[in-house]
Amino acid sequence: MGGSDGEVLVTGGRGTLGRFVVQHLEAAGVPVRLLSRRSPPADGESGARWVTGDLTDPAAVRGAVHGVGAVVHCASNFLKYKQDLVAARVLAEAAAAAGRPHVVYVSIVGVDRIPLGYYAVKRDVETLLLQSGLPVTIQRATQFHELFLRATGLLRRLPVVPVPAGFRFQPIAADEVAARLAALVSAEPRGRVDDIGGPEVHRGEDLVKACLGALGARRPVVPLPVPGRTAAAYRAGHNLAPGHAFGSTTFAEFLRSTRAGG
Repeated sequence: MGGSDGEVLVTGGRGTLGRFVVQHLEAAGVPVRLLSRRSPPADGESGARWVTGDLTDPAAVRGAVHGVGAVVHCASNFLKYKQDLVAARVLAEAAAAAGRPHVVYVSIVGVDRIPLGYYAVKRDVETLLLQSGLPVTIQRATQFHELFLRATGLLRRLPVVPVPAGFRFQPIAADEVAARLAALVSAEPRGRVDDIGGPEVHRGEDLVKACLGALGARRPVVPLPVPGRTAAAYRAGHNLAPGHAFGSTTFAEFLRSTRAGG
């Protein structure tokens, strides 16, 4: 497998991104081990070897990492994001004791320039992994198409949908980020690689309007000015990767395929 041998462990393998990573690795004939807090599904949709456990549990992680040739670290907990740094430390220690597999970590464009607590932890995880002595590749990506549709699904409950004025986004399909991660597993460790983003940059309000239309919800969308350093960083485009459009699936194409798939 180029930069790795044996099974590849995917953390968060049932999440929005992780399930696509598993699919791409299996399609390439790579044996997959999947670590998730959830129990395995009854549908048997994947041939991955399932390990149920929490990334903050050293014993569970040591068992999950043992014997693997690489790790694709997709797991993240937005609601308890400080645990991500604990989990990364546990993972790094377990990997160092288990033959030093290649660790591929997915991060977010702008984590070093946008002052959000979640982003600060993602940046700290990057630093921890790069300083761990492990063979590491870090891929930052822009927000997934799926994120905007999910968020709008919650906002449509409001009679008026507010969006921050002046925010732009460059959404990318999670499936395409997964394909990139699966390719990086097969390559030599490269540290931090070039950021990737989707094929188009959109105003935030246009993305929300498109999602509302796809969801069949008629709501007025109102851009509102937002003060503070975080909003200023978004207005400055620090969340964008304009010179590194990797994905080819446009947001409109994503919405059409989502409607077609129910």
